[in-house]
Amino acid sequence: MKVFYTPKMVADSESFSPSAAKPKLVVESWLAHGLAVEVIEPSPVTPEQLYRAHHRDYVDGVLSCRLANGFGNRSQAVADSLIYTSGAMLAAAREAIMTSGFACAPVSGFHHACWNKGGGFCTFNGLMVTALDLLEAGTAKKVGILDCDNHYGNGTDNIINHLGEAGRLVHFTTGKSNFEPVAFLKTFADRIKNLYAVCDILLYQAGADPHINDPLGGWMTTAQLQERDRIVFETAQEMKLPVAWNLAGGYQRDEKGHIGAVLEIHDNTLRACLAGD
Repeated sequence: MKVFYTPKMVADSESFSPSAAKPKLVVESWLAHGLAVEVIEPSPVTPEQLYRAHHRDYVDGVLSCRLANGFGNRSQAVADSLIYTSGAMLAAAREAIMTSGFACAPVSGFHHACWNKGGGFCTFNGLMVTALDLLEAGTAKKVGILDCDNHYGNGTDNIINHLGEAGRLVHFTTGKSNFEPVAFLKTFADRIKNLYAVCDILLYQAGADPHINDPLGGWMTTAQLQERDRIVFETAQEMKLPVAWNLAGGYQRDEKGHIGAVLEIHDNTLRACLAGD
């Protein structure tokens, strides 16, 4: 399976969130476990592609470090990485559509980014950048977004509503409601089939922060997260629905500050993807 990664998407966020530095650690973990991936360097998105999902002044201000990014600082390293994180998501989506299969962008930091502002460790909404590019190019007529982060994808809804794109985009975010995990998993496959039956591609955020031990999460076990991912990929395969997936959330650290527990969750997502492809 193709994974779109470059060291250019990695930065020190200078914040509580590990997301800007996580792509490198995730890819290293996958390779160390001998998982069957082909790493490909994505092209960066252009400012014009970012303008589709965000106000021009906001995009230009962040990229020039005149405005704060989603981590609340004006880091040049973060600004430089952002065009590659969205670029990876777009490259994965194009690959998934072209092959009618699955592809991955090991990035996060998307769904709290609104039309004209960032927040919650999110600067540019790569889900919406990707979806709008696919729609503009005619590569897809309808795009589904399945957001399984622990938190509501408010930025995604904000951009959809601002642009009036509800007709061409189907967005479901598990962070918007309180679910009981057993009941949620029991009906999850049917929910996916009902929501995304007419979509040409699914953009899937496989969040790690719903884990019960996550300081910002707390409702699913490791086994339940594995089952969540299995259902997504097996259901998509049954539907012949291409999936481009990325990583979201995940804030557990051990006494040395390492994110091994988060990496384990992301390792399991890749295993579910490989099994379902």
